[in-house]
Amino acid sequence: MDSALRLQARAGQRALLITTLAVPLTGWTVHALTLHRLLAHARKDRLTGLWCRPEFVAYGERLVRTRRRNTVHVLMLDGVDFKGVNDTYGHAAGDTVIQTMGRRLARWSSNRTALAARLGGDEFAVCVALPQETALAEITELREQLRQPLQHEGHTLRLDVSIGISRAADLPSETMSRILRGADTAMYKVKNGETAFPYFATRADAYVESVNGRRAGRRGTHTPARAA
Repeated sequence: MDSALRLQARAGQRALLITTLAVPLTGWTVHALTLHRLLAHARKDRLTGLWCRPEFVAYGERLVRTRRRNTVHVLMLDGVDFKGVNDTYGHAAGDTVIQTMGRRLARWSSNRTALAARLGGDEFAVCVALPQETALAEITELREQLRQPLQHEGHTLRLDVSIGISRAADLPSETMSRILRGADTAMYKVKNGETAFPYFATRADAYVESVNGRRAGRRGTHTPARAA
């Protein structure tokens, strides 16, 4: 009888020890998951929920290192006269336009091997793997979706966007940063009327002169670079 009681006591002690250890472990697990969610949220644009530039570049770098490199297309997108929407209808309307663009890009990207990001203001980018034979048709379809008007407080807001395209296949061995710069330059040429959509970036576009790492003329390039 004494042996049976001792066995029960030991079993109870082990159960208590396991329970005691499990409580803080569960607490730390919940804390870690919460922290992970907060960090992920911090890496996303608050207005659109899209990823920001660092995550976009990292995604592109991973994709161009795979066997799918030659299918990688980087799109740089810039709103056309979004400032006019702000000036005419107010900042709430401008925010609605940005949010709508973000939703449309996210929806298009969700059906593909792709990641969409907001780089700032009305600048967006998409990194996507597309077969060469259907790529242009799919990008043109995206452009048409983005240009669809939207309703805001009884007003019809007309949307337009300039898109520059950079193909990793056209820039062999180049980094994601170079491919992105090529797309940025291509977009700038389309927006300024130097060329018509679709325009695919060349190696020269990927090596345009930059200020603080960005094409001259982009927002923020007037600020002197910090000393190393």
